[in-house]
Amino acid sequence: MQQGLKNNQKQFLLLVLINAFVGSMVGLERSVLSGFGEKIFSINGKTALLSFIIAFGTSKALANLLMGKLTQYITRKQVLLIGWIVALPVPFLLMYANSWNWVIVANIFLGINQGLAWSSTVIMKIDLVGERNRGLAMGINEFAGYVAVGVAAYLSAGIAAAKGFAFYPFVPGILFSVAGFLITLFFIKDTAAFVHQEAKESRLPLFKNIWKASSYQHRNMGSVTISGLVNNLNDGIVWGLLPILLLQKNYSLQQVGLVAGIYPIVWGIGQLFTGRLGDFYCKKQLITSGMMIQGVALFIITIASSLWINVTAMILLGLGTALVYPNFLTVIAENTHPSQRAQSMSIFRFWRDSGYVIGAVLSGIIADQFGINAAFISVALLTAGAGLLAEIRMCCTTKLIWKSQVC
Repeated sequence: MQQGLKNNQKQFLLLVLINAFVGSMVGLERSVLSGFGEKIFSINGKTALLSFIIAFGTSKALANLLMGKLTQYITRKQVLLIGWIVALPVPFLLMYANSWNWVIVANIFLGINQGLAWSSTVIMKIDLVGERNRGLAMGINEFAGYVAVGVAAYLSAGIAAAKGFAFYPFVPGILFSVAGFLITLFFIKDTAAFVHQEAKESRLPLFKNIWKASSYQHRNMGSVTISGLVNNLNDGIVWGLLPILLLQKNYSLQQVGLVAGIYPIVWGIGQLFTGRLGDFYCKKQLITSGMMIQGVALFIITIASSLWINVTAMILLGLGTALVYPNFLTVIAENTHPSQRAQSMSIFRFWRDSGYVIGAVLSGIIADQFGINAAFISVALLTAGAGLLAEIRMCCTTKLIWKSQVC
């Protein structure tokens, strides 16, 4: 049993497919849930509308943290199965929702699914491929997940335009959740043996306090954790408020679906290349430039006057996010002993997905008090600030670097 992408190609590709289904589950909501709340349940306040993102982000963040604990007692495959079991009720709760509370409950379940299932596929791929192709593996993983998010967002918007917001946009979720569960149950193999083997050969030290090291103490992992939180903070405002902003500008539902869907598609496809870049070049510059590009894109949204300017802003946002996302994960992985990797990754993902909650609350309050444009500008400044902090604090661990301090 050897690590490596080629040696474990079949299992790796199955995990890629699994992650596409995980992404599809959240993509169903991406372009329609804000309109669903306004049109079906007459939810008017931006903060109230964003309550579904708060529910999702809180449960996902806690599920990420739980995943690290669970892997100390049960296998990674078992964690993945639990994630899919929790996903099975989600489409039915949304299809038959008779109050906004049903939507909140559905998003709690969805957050648990995303936290357990996505985290499991990330960790299992890292276990399989080893150090050499870690960036490529994360790029492929995130590519599959976020392209699926974008395609599902466009699909659900098209269904909503043809059939209305109620019931029909969420029907594909039945297929996604059942397929993910069955493939995991019958075809996925656990990766614990790879971890034990790598742990015997690793020269990385064990952290005395993995929570502190992952959260803020370690100069690379701590910086990545902050940037990850801010990245999902801005993703939350795009998810929750961008559809409302576009509808206020009299865009059609299909145009909203196009704009909302192109961002995760560019994000996903871009990671095929940016993840591989992280295997050769300094991740510090990739992360810093990615956060800065995101900040510019969020500002452009506030001044965009046409559909194609909004599309351009979403392409830039997708490119910026693609630069950072797979490299966040590889920075955590390359700085952590294999026996602590699942814990460290779960702590990072806990803080990263807490950004959804913080972003929903912050942007919702600002949008209600000062307007949606003010919310986007505030988050754009925060995003650029996180990029600047990474530039100041991080160092490089690769030989092929630009002008950066070497760890």
